[in-house]
Amino acid sequence: MSITNSKLLTSYLRKMNNKKVQVWLPLLFSITMIVGMYLGFKMRDNMPGKSFFYLEKRRPIQEIMDLIQNKYVDEVKADALADTAIQAILNKLDPHSVFIPAEQLQGVNEDLAGKFYGVGIEFNIFNDTINVINVIKDGPSFKAGVLTGDKFIAVEDSAVAGKKIDADKIRKLLRGDRGTKVNIVFLRGTEQRKVTIERGAIPLNSLDASYMMDNGVGYIKLNKFSQQTYREFMDALMALKKQGLQKLILDLRGNGGGILDEAVEIADELLPGDKLITYTEGKHVAKKEYRCRREGQFEKGGLVVLADEGTASASEILIGALQDWDRATIIGRRSFGKGLVQEQFDLSDNSALRLTIARYYTPLGRSIQRPYANGEKAYYDEISNRFHDGETQSADSVKNDTSKIYKTPGGKKVYGGGGITPDYFVALDTSGFSISTAKLYAKGVIGNFAYKFYLQNLPQLKIYKTPSDFVKTFSFTENNWKEFVTIAAKDSITLSNISAKEKADITNRINSSIARQLWRTEGMVQVLNTEDNTVKKAVELIQK
Repeated sequence: MSITNSKLLTSYLRKMNNKKVQVWLPLLFSITMIVGMYLGFKMRDNMPGKSFFYLEKRRPIQEIMDLIQNKYVDEVKADALADTAIQAILNKLDPHSVFIPAEQLQGVNEDLAGKFYGVGIEFNIFNDTINVINVIKDGPSFKAGVLTGDKFIAVEDSAVAGKKIDADKIRKLLRGDRGTKVNIVFLRGTEQRKVTIERGAIPLNSLDASYMMDNGVGYIKLNKFSQQTYREFMDALMALKKQGLQKLILDLRGNGGGILDEAVEIADELLPGDKLITYTEGKHVAKKEYRCRREGQFEKGGLVVLADEGTASASEILIGALQDWDRATIIGRRSFGKGLVQEQFDLSDNSALRLTIARYYTPLGRSIQRPYANGEKAYYDEISNRFHDGETQSADSVKNDTSKIYKTPGGKKVYGGGGITPDYFVALDTSGFSISTAKLYAKGVIGNFAYKFYLQNLPQLKIYKTPSDFVKTFSFTENNWKEFVTIAAKDSITLSNISAKEKADITNRINSSIARQLWRTEGMVQVLNTEDNTVKKAVELIQK
């Protein structure tokens, strides 16, 4: 076949194919439109409006935002204005539905995740210089050879010494993605050094302390419920069982809650059978029950739980279940009173909405949520009012909602509608708290003194191998006290005329801060507990 004939044949076949496409194209368009209409119809149930071709009417709030942006006399920051409008809307709902701006979301998520990525140090700022006050064992800085007492003078190209700089800016410089590296120049004594640190995962521990007391009594303190809390709790519980644990004190004072499922998992370890732990229900959320699913590791044995006005949310779920089933004795003061469940929704600009979607209830059906109809200010003022109204000093002043009384299987009366009321009340100890003491805490004098004391006395302090050794044998001498009084005077704090009780309390705080330098929070808590009235009451009751 000639080249010319080949071209003619090719042209003929192309025309035939074009005719076939022209015949089938309308049919393909029709099928596509029908499928699209069908899918659109099926999606309608999840969209606002009722008719298929419904177009949502623009809300006045969007119209106002557009008018301000296009017509207002001065230039405005639309994003900040929108954030304010969102917050105003949420203020009309409940105190726990909150908008989280994009710049704050990472920190919030890190707290719930129980970790972030950084270099693994604790620092404080003295005289415009970053002082390393603690190095996390086996963390990135620890592996790079950074020591407590080192002073950072530069991070990458940014000088961080000799000028005003706040802690948030330092954190932003030190944190970053996992595996990335940061160059740091620091002083050790008078010697300048440079180190490169590879950022890694830094735990935000929810377990403050775990140790054995006397006579088979163990102690665990949790400060929140993150994604790591159950694992941390179980590691501590199993370690205590190996040391002869028979009775447990679980300290949830100041624990503001967190992830519901973590509290449920811990309750499952403490309650026998398939008992109900809690249930949730809301207008758009069907009732959901959370029950025990397995044999727990501490279903028997004495159990005491410590609570106060800072104990909230997931902590109250755990306490409520243990109290309703007569499994634990609750000691301390009335808890916060938060019985609302939030779900976090990520928004298009990387911000998030944490919206209340349900209420949770204890096994007996108690809702322990406090009233919030009078607004957010009145809601949070109720906590501070407990101090002014005498509730933190006397069990007779506790404002229980007597219109909602329930009975446990053992016949004990419990209340709903305003937090968890303890079985045994322990007053807040304010006898050793004066204006001078308040200034010490406000200005951080105790912590700063402990840090310098640690550096100056490191060889002597290293002889203490455990917090228990420290508690039993460390002595803060009278000369040490005089040195502390002199340092406090430089901050215009006079301690010459304080009472013996107040001096003892301050000394205990100093000792606990020194122990923190040695063993971080674990050491601090163990020392503080030696003079803690609530812990003393718990030990007394659990040993009976």
